Amino acid sequence: MEPAEFEKQYTGLLNDQQKEAVYAVNGPVLLLATPGSGKTSVLVTRLGYMVLCRGIDPRSILTMTYTVAATKDMKNRYAALFGAETAEDLEFRTINGVSKKIIDYFGRVHAGREPFRLATEDGELDRIVREIYLTVNKSYPEDSDVREIRRLITYIKNMMLTEDEIRETESNIDNLHEIYRQYKRVLRDRHLMDFDDQMAYAYHILQHYPKVLDHFQQQYIYLCVDEAQDTSKIQHAIIRLLASRHENLFLVGDEDQSIYGFRAAYPDALLSFEKNHPHARVLLMEENYRSTPEIIEAANRFVAENRFRHRKSMIPTRESGAPVHVVRTKSRALQYEYLVNMAMNCSRETAVLFRNNDTGISTSFSLPTVSWRISLTFSAFPLSPAIPTCSCVSTISSALPSPKMRQTARLRRAGPRREACLNSSSGLPVSAERFRTLSSTWRRTCPN
Repeated sequence: MEPAEFEKQYTGLLNDQQKEAVYAVNGPVLLLATPGSGKTSVLVTRLGYMVLCRGIDPRSILTMTYTVAATKDMKNRYAALFGAETAEDLEFRTINGVSKKIIDYFGRVHAGREPFRLATEDGELDRIVREIYLTVNKSYPEDSDVREIRRLITYIKNMMLTEDEIRETESNIDNLHEIYRQYKRVLRDRHLMDFDDQMAYAYHILQHYPKVLDHFQQQYIYLCVDEAQDTSKIQHAIIRLLASRHENLFLVGDEDQSIYGFRAAYPDALLSFEKNHPHARVLLMEENYRSTPEIIEAANRFVAENRFRHRKSMIPTRESGAPVHVVRTKSRALQYEYLVNMAMNCSRETAVLFRNNDTGISTSFSLPTVSWRISLTFSAFPLSPAIPTCSCVSTISSALPSPKMRQTARLRRAGPRREACLNSSSGLPVSAERFRTLSSTWRRTCPN
């Protein structure tokens, strides 16, 4: 397809910044895409431009993103725009998916044996952690201890911490370094690996087996990485090795949107991109098609206080809307009181976003005569302790003060997401004492 025809058919409605990103094919490129700037549409259109206009073999392009759901969505959007035939030849994978492919290839071609079994059941890994904790600390761990240990193990592996750094890691877990050492040994002895090992082993293979690295560098000449601000240090290390021969790396993200530091997200890779790739281009997508100017102005002022960031601003494209009001309260109790009063006078469905599960559940019990629903949604990302959290909601629902309220409290599992839903539309009152008991139970048993 001729470029003029492609532009007429596919990029005519894009803004200048979006077009520049679509046509950036060769060399290292960092695309800083602010919220609501049409990032996914640009990524999909760029793939179409590479295949249809530049004649690039779709099998030589690897697109990586954060979740399996995102890979499927991107593939479906490409197929809807450019046809299913070339969509089948393009690879859309999570980095764990790429790591699995590297490990399988190594085991089949070089090691001559099956790789370790991937432990996908949380219960299996929880039992291993409990056994090790009991051996090391001579006491039985609480459920919260097991969750915290697994979170720390994930953090250690994803951040590629050294032994000294592990010893210096702040934690309320006694003998963390020894627990981690034995955890690795037990998995190795049982021929098991967890999701984080998948990436660690893939990185080790690429580092120490040049023929394997050469194979994948020849296969993937062009790499595109979405949601780069949520990608961990070891994931960036794998990407850098794969891209090191051809340097055709298209990294898309925004360090201002990085909120998964507790899951070992590594936005530093965006800040050091130009240092690691001296000839890199940095492109911006700043026009926001999602929010009103009032929201964007407040967000720009707020995020500008960050010290470690690229200079950029969101630019509104929508018409003016309602003003942003900041309500300051001196305590959490007064915050609940404000929300109760607001809910009592609310004439339409209204969403309330909370920082963590604790505040969300507690506020809901403060609204005994208001129809409410709590939805705690977790991605299928391996680092998310979805099931334990839902168990906590189940604990609270079983303590509700009437059979009708208990009956309407339910746990619902949907595909790769778990949703915990509670419905108190019966309007039965929850006494202050009962509320304190439930809140205390939630704080003791649930992660923030």
